Amino acid sequence: MARYWVTVLGASAHQRFTVFDGAVHRIYTHFKKKKKKERNLNSATHLKTTNMAKSSTASVDMEDIQTVDLMSELLRRMKCASKPDKRLVFIGPPGSGKGTQSPVIKDEFCLCHLSTGDMLRAAVAAKSPLGVKAKEAMDKGELVSDDLVVGIMDEAMNRPKCQKGFILDGFPRTVTQAEKLDEMLNRRGAQIDKVLNFAIDDSVLEERITGRWIHPSSGRSYHTKFAPPKVPGVDDVTGEPLIQRKDDNADVLRSRLDAFHKQTQPVIDYYAKKGSLVNIPAEKAPEEVTKEVKKVVST
Repeated sequence: MARYWVTVLGASAHQRFTVFDGAVHRIYTHFKKKKKKERNLNSATHLKTTNMAKSSTASVDMEDIQTVDLMSELLRRMKCASKPDKRLVFIGPPGSGKGTQSPVIKDEFCLCHLSTGDMLRAAVAAKSPLGVKAKEAMDKGELVSDDLVVGIMDEAMNRPKCQKGFILDGFPRTVTQAEKLDEMLNRRGAQIDKVLNFAIDDSVLEERITGRWIHPSSGRSYHTKFAPPKVPGVDDVTGEPLIQRKDDNADVLRSRLDAFHKQTQPVIDYYAKKGSLVNIPAEKAPEEVTKEVKKVVST
């Protein structure tokens, strides 16, 4: 096993991904001194990483990382080293399937998934300066300003997992937000590469969403047409009744779609003028949509 690591993560490893010079050698030396039976999930806690914290682009307390996670991350970075940088925006109405495609594309192209809601919650929990300001606004019942959201996004992009790029989901929602995002990326010497618009007819969305039923305690999901339960209205496993979420009815959906189109169409037009917009035929089966998305992102 030790020979394998020194072969795969040899002296040039630091040139391929962001690991300071000598880190891999110290990891290898540590495991070589251990007996095979002692190579367990806790062995990485004995690594000393003062120099790594000073030298790496992002300081990380390696003593708290499990061995299996550490090695997996090193392998991931090696695999990702040859991947091209990609900065993507996914746009689509509820039920369009962009949430299904995001994790697939994230893993395939070594990108990070940036959701404004997740980033705001993380910044508030971390009590970062921007997070504190965001919490003050939320506590007052105010909307978090675009400048704050973009600033928190800017911080998130510094994380190692975002070094190859990102998928933005749920942002930008307005032309002003799109412009502020462009300004922030310009300061980084970067730009949005592709904006994928998951285009789908409202009638198809209505069929998709209004047919959804869930088992509340387990989260199992069914669809009256595409994935029906064995017995209508009953969970296959427990025999308990299924429910439909309040948002999954036609009236609520139409209201949400009207709001989406009104708010998002100017953003779609903005990116179309910049030449970065690509329409994805989202009415196709998920695996077919994945092929389309991979093809677009790869070019």
